[in-house]
Amino acid sequence: MRQTWTSKWKPGQNAPSYKATTNENKEVSSVQLKGKRYILFFYNHDDSETCTKEACQLRDNYQLLKAKGFTIIGVSEDSVSKHQKFIAKYNFPFILISDGDNKLAKLFDIYGPKLFMGRTSDAVHRTTFVISAEGKIEAVIHPVDSAKHTQQILHTLNIPI
Repeated sequence: MRQTWTSKWKPGQNAPSYKATTNENKEVSSVQLKGKRYILFFYNHDDSETCTKEACQLRDNYQLLKAKGFTIIGVSEDSVSKHQKFIAKYNFPFILISDGDNKLAKLFDIYGPKLFMGRTSDAVHRTTFVISAEGKIEAVIHPVDSAKHTQQILHTLNIPI
């Protein structure tokens, strides 16, 4: 896979503080998540082919990841109502954050110029952050292998499957 973007955030750093709205129309924040080890995966759009493949791959491995101590949270610029439809359609057991203005993607430094189909435009660079219970970044995964993302996460963290 080709490297297309590098976030300024690195393993060992404290994750940035944030507040956001979930598909349940509730606020979630980095403060609320303290004490939980979580996977924060950023993707472009609900129902697009690669994004759906990634989310379904995490869904299919949800019990394994949960058993390894992870909470899973997805983030895209889609609306709360679009997230609700996406979750219902694919039966996702995790929450999705609505980041309509890409504020969270910009905070995590994964929003910027991206070449797609011969055109450059600003977009989210598909990236996954693993955040420790203490709020530190354990891993930054980019590029993401959507078809094998669970294995990629566990391999990056040296966690046996």
